[in-house]
Amino acid sequence: LFFSRSCRVFKKSSPNCKLTVYLGKRDFVDHLDHVDPVDGVLLVDPEYLKDRKVFVTLTCAFRYGREDLDVLGLSFRKDLYISTFQAFPPLPEERKPLSRLQERLLKKLGQQAHPFNFTIPQNLPCSVTLQPGPEDTGKACGVDFEVRAFCAKSVEEKIHKRNSVRLVIRKVQYAPEKPGPQPMVETTRNFLMSDRSLHLEASLDKELYYHGEPISVNVHVTNNSTKTVKRVKISVRQYADICLFSTAQYKCPVAQVEADDQVSPSSTFCKVYTLTPTLNNNREKRGLALDGKLKHEDTNLASSTIVKDVSNKEVLGIIVSYRVKVKLVVSRGGCGISHVSVCSDVAVELPFVLMHPKPTEQPSSRPQSGSYCPLKPWGQIKHRNKKKTTGYCPDDDFVFEDFARLRLKGMKDDKDEDDHFC
Repeated sequence: LFFSRSCRVFKKSSPNCKLTVYLGKRDFVDHLDHVDPVDGVLLVDPEYLKDRKVFVTLTCAFRYGREDLDVLGLSFRKDLYISTFQAFPPLPEERKPLSRLQERLLKKLGQQAHPFNFTIPQNLPCSVTLQPGPEDTGKACGVDFEVRAFCAKSVEEKIHKRNSVRLVIRKVQYAPEKPGPQPMVETTRNFLMSDRSLHLEASLDKELYYHGEPISVNVHVTNNSTKTVKRVKISVRQYADICLFSTAQYKCPVAQVEADDQVSPSSTFCKVYTLTPTLNNNREKRGLALDGKLKHEDTNLASSTIVKDVSNKEVLGIIVSYRVKVKLVVSRGGCGISHVSVCSDVAVELPFVLMHPKPTEQPSSRPQSGSYCPLKPWGQIKHRNKKKTTGYCPDDDFVFEDFARLRLKGMKDDKDEDDHFC
């Protein structure tokens, strides 16, 4: 079974153009029961390799401090996971069945192309970037995944930028196919020296929302007390649990509305409020969690993190969740002796999930094969392939795209040492 259309492949070469890495995608999906394997191919100039080996590493790191503060050997970065693969010469114990894409690339690139494979552990966090402040410089804080390929005599040897390739990939999650139950919560507040109560009931129209989708909050108030509800405040809050050396939680409002809707004593009130949490309205908030992004590429609010086993204490990084808070501002008069203001407002929270929908899957390829494909002699690789009129094979129909995103118009190119998110 062949693909009915051209296959897009991302590539990136080392500064000296002696080493090139090819990947079929940049986003690797966490399906909860497994994570998409990182399988690619690297191409090495045989005259440059000589007696050296070719290594590929996969690193998941959490940067929790500004890069310009890294002084005196102290780095505000913790490597959560590091895995090394020796691509050439291949080790028998690391030899794995090739994916369909690897087979096609090996056939296309020739005998100097070598496959590599990584399996991302399920307890690793998804890619998350913390929004920097206006004056922050350097690499943004957050969790990122990096694939690095380099030539060296041993893996401990110092890596030189001229003969190495760095690619930042993303571990992502998409919305589940079956959303949870509709969120609904209610509470009753009894006031001091009064036998009458104030009842608040709030609900959302559903549990799962996509980015940019409005959220409808249904608020129903039954006020049997002698107090007056003066205002209704609705807010959407992002909660980020930072799990590193210890666990800390940070919250940030991403959408809010305040209405002067009053509920008099012995009356009822019902209204639907609409809020839409977006990044465009929160670009000045430092530390806000965003979906991991590639350089010069816009992103959105961080998607909710779905954890398969909430009791797993080995999950590190940033865990993101969202809640809608409904708050009734109650009149303060006559709450106690001498009319002392001891009343508290009435509030409830509704958890919900904010994610991207699962993209449409491409046509599936044939199952993996356990053997290598026939190889071609080393030769010049053409990165723009046209369909031949005779002897055309769909396996040769590749569209090679530079891994680094095209620079935005009017934006200067960054130096290689600063080219992290590319």
